[in-house]
Amino acid sequence: MNKYFAICPRGLEELLLEELRAIGAEELRSTHGGVHFSGDWSVCYRANLESRLATRILLHIVTGPYAKEDDIYRLAVRQLWPNHFAVSRTMRVVTTAIKCPLKSLDFVTLRVKDAVCDRFREDLGERPNIETRNPDVSVHVFLTENTCTLYLDTSGQPLWQRGFRKASVDAPLKENLAAGILKLSGWQPGMPLIDPMCGSGTFLLEAVQMALDRAPGLDRGFAFELLKKFEALEWARIRAAAEARVKPAERMDIRGWDNDDRAVRATRRNLQEAGFGNIVTVDQGDILEIAPLNETGILVTNPPYGERIGEADDLAAFYPQLGTALKRHWAGWNCFFFTADLRLPKLVGLKPSRKTPLFNGPLECRLFEIRMVSGSNRKV
Repeated sequence: MNKYFAICPRGLEELLLEELRAIGAEELRSTHGGVHFSGDWSVCYRANLESRLATRILLHIVTGPYAKEDDIYRLAVRQLWPNHFAVSRTMRVVTTAIKCPLKSLDFVTLRVKDAVCDRFREDLGERPNIETRNPDVSVHVFLTENTCTLYLDTSGQPLWQRGFRKASVDAPLKENLAAGILKLSGWQPGMPLIDPMCGSGTFLLEAVQMALDRAPGLDRGFAFELLKKFEALEWARIRAAAEARVKPAERMDIRGWDNDDRAVRATRRNLQEAGFGNIVTVDQGDILEIAPLNETGILVTNPPYGERIGEADDLAAFYPQLGTALKRHWAGWNCFFFTADLRLPKLVGLKPSRKTPLFNGPLECRLFEIRMVSGSNRKV
């Protein structure tokens, strides 16, 4: 049994834990920014292929105490790196830390790189080449106040890169965060779903994949395929089973709008590239004017919060109009707004029934749930 750590956007840890449990992971334990778990290689393959929420799956190599950089070097040089990957593979070292007392993380990175290369030189007489941009293998170093943990990355490119979004607009939402927001909204395939400010269509793309039961990693490769212990037949079996499970594509009650014609074109292109062009309806439209075709459903959107359509004053004028539009057109709908602008509920003039803290990278955000009750809010 191997030990792993799955990284995810902060706020999605418990959802990720349940997702990993469903694919056979064991000894699950959530912490800030991810989930520790254990399993054989097939669990690792499935976690990379199937997880909608993880950013990266790391294979645990060793954990040990340290007081200075030399301790970290000694811990790293003792590991049998040539058993994990071939000397012909390019590599890099990535270091992150919480409450680390050492002065330079760059120096730690350098020392671990030296340790890995020294181990190869000692065992094989040659060392791997360093490639910082797009390496075959990444060694991850995680430091706390007094412990160092070394991991091997099994994912390669971040897992939110599904492999088919070609066009984007400013401030795109990462796919795994969008998938987590959809799960938090309670949306289920078959329910009407609308994103009235769809940007490049990330919510729509994630919803379609969920509805088709399509594994998010089917269109991409993974770093575990380059490791020495890669089990090609087992991976082929897991991948074939995931492909066989995908439902036939048919038109769904999923719609997107955006006021910006560039965003509409980007969304349509992304859906087309993914093979979902005839499934979802996307049109140009202003959230202050559009109205749903259904009496109930889920509205989920990532409205601008200063970066896309203007600064705080513009938004302060926009939010009350949004509140009026919601009351006029969206009675009976459950509306979710993901934003870093914590003024939104107050300026919209509607009390959220739930506020979920989430992080978009380092940016603290909220997912506000506003239930638009039929009847009392129907007229303004």
